[in-house]
Amino acid sequence: MATALNLSPPPISLLRPLSYRKIPKITTTIRASTSSSETSPPLTTSTKDQGLSSSPSSSATFAPPPDFKPPVPQRFGVRPDKRWEVFTASLGLFFRLGTGVFVSGYSVSFVPKNEIPPGQYALDAGDSKAKETSKLGPRPEKPIEIYEFEGWNTIEMAADQQNKMRSFSRMWLDMSRVREIIAVLDIDVLFYPCPKNGPNFRRKVAQMGGKQQFPYMVDPNTGVAMYESDDIIKYLVGKYGDGNVPLMLSLGLLTTLTAGLAMIGRMGKGSSYIPSKLPPKPLEIWAYEGSPFCKLVREVLVELELPHLLRSCARGSPKRQILYEKAGHFQVPYLEDPNTGVQMFESAEIVEYIKATYAVQ
Repeated sequence: MATALNLSPPPISLLRPLSYRKIPKITTTIRASTSSSETSPPLTTSTKDQGLSSSPSSSATFAPPPDFKPPVPQRFGVRPDKRWEVFTASLGLFFRLGTGVFVSGYSVSFVPKNEIPPGQYALDAGDSKAKETSKLGPRPEKPIEIYEFEGWNTIEMAADQQNKMRSFSRMWLDMSRVREIIAVLDIDVLFYPCPKNGPNFRRKVAQMGGKQQFPYMVDPNTGVAMYESDDIIKYLVGKYGDGNVPLMLSLGLLTTLTAGLAMIGRMGKGSSYIPSKLPPKPLEIWAYEGSPFCKLVREVLVELELPHLLRSCARGSPKRQILYEKAGHFQVPYLEDPNTGVQMFESAEIVEYIKATYAVQ
């Protein structure tokens, strides 16, 4: 007989109305395909409207490094030279109590192996298999767009004194909370990295919203755009969830402290710009916030200011089955680069590939 474990957090009701604004009509959003079987359209920018200092070059060519071969995936293995990085990236699992590891309404049942048909994803558990399920809300037709960066959230706001005081009081709160709710809600997001000194998307945020503050969310499905992590979280759970904020994202100061402690081991990573070549199409990464291996890849994508479409697939996500069928088994991170045709597993090798292909040498 199957036994079930329900790991759903207790509901916390929304406490206050959201503050949001409609997307200005003069801006041009950069979108990627919502279907994994489609080819992502090119990134398009208008220097007149957005004032970008650089844009995809028609003369630039992108190809894998010479003699490149995707590595054979190694399950449950850590490359010896990456053990410390994986350890420091794992601190979030401890301090955040696994927030961002499970999707909404996650539950698991342990059933005999013969009850799982061939070709269906399920985690081996000795003589049984773990059958995972979830309860998800409405799915957005187009990916949510978020402008942000990894690392500490040193918010840059307008020069008036009230905003300065507010910025100081929140300077240690990183943006991982928004990424956590994305994993919980299992929604795909088109990320526009905004590292310090990044020449492209920081400026665009200031033009769209009036200030360089992060994270900044744009929902092309509704026309809503907003700043503020708390407001973004409440908007997303109201629109694409059950309306309740998960417990670990609604504890006020405790949420702030644990989110900050989770970043200690990766302080400075994923926050400063490294010169790069902006590709015509966003990279696609299958990942989720709770995975330390995925975090290492995300840091590099942000530092190189590479737009990327996140196919969120935390535990209980139906997209795990999609990746299982696509690649022959499930393992994350998994990178699909439509600019070169490369598809690959293994976080350490993905990081090396991204740097070799897009960093300015």
